[in-house]
Amino acid sequence: MVAYIEALILYLVLFFPGAAGQVPVGEIVPFSAAGELVRIVLYNIPSLALIWYLLLKSKSLKSWGIGPPGRKDLLPGLLALPALILIGFIIAVVSPYLGGVPVPEIAPPSGIPAWIILAFSCVSTGYLEESFFRFYLLSKRENFGLGASRTVLLSALLFSLCHLYEGPWGFLNAVLSGIVLAFVFLRYRSFHGIALAHGLYNIFVYVLGAL
Repeated sequence: MVAYIEALILYLVLFFPGAAGQVPVGEIVPFSAAGELVRIVLYNIPSLALIWYLLLKSKSLKSWGIGPPGRKDLLPGLLALPALILIGFIIAVVSPYLGGVPVPEIAPPSGIPAWIILAFSCVSTGYLEESFFRFYLLSKRENFGLGASRTVLLSALLFSLCHLYEGPWGFLNAVLSGIVLAFVFLRYRSFHGIALAHGLYNIFVYVLGAL
């Protein structure tokens, strides 16, 4: 019960408020380097610190099987990134024919410093979301009394609820992406591989928007 309460509080405080959306639906909002920098410093980094503080209270990094990024993370990353891009591409192609709805958009950054801030934001967001939705939930599944398959579905559902503001297709994209990332993590036990793939996918979306 304690494990459930901790996970629920973390989710409700750190992630669920984003389900309401951050920008107006159907509008393109200019990218703000200053605003993104503030979000990194005041949200991404403290949230990462909190999640890992709670994880490290019970086990060391070595016991959790976490080390610096290395060669073992290369294959999982190379599997996860194309899979995320393929899911996003298929949904982008199919959704207009099946009743696509407007989604909030943020314009690409302008200038090298803004792109650097964006890249750091995307990677830190990838690490933050993978820390909770994949590493935290899947590594603590025994504490929840759940098997791997049920925890994968729970992780994907909670992850997708945070993307409700993107509409039904964004929700579906998050569900499928969450399942893929969870299975890659369970198969290869590579946290850095899926976190970097997640961050690079987010950067890829912005690059496409700038073309």
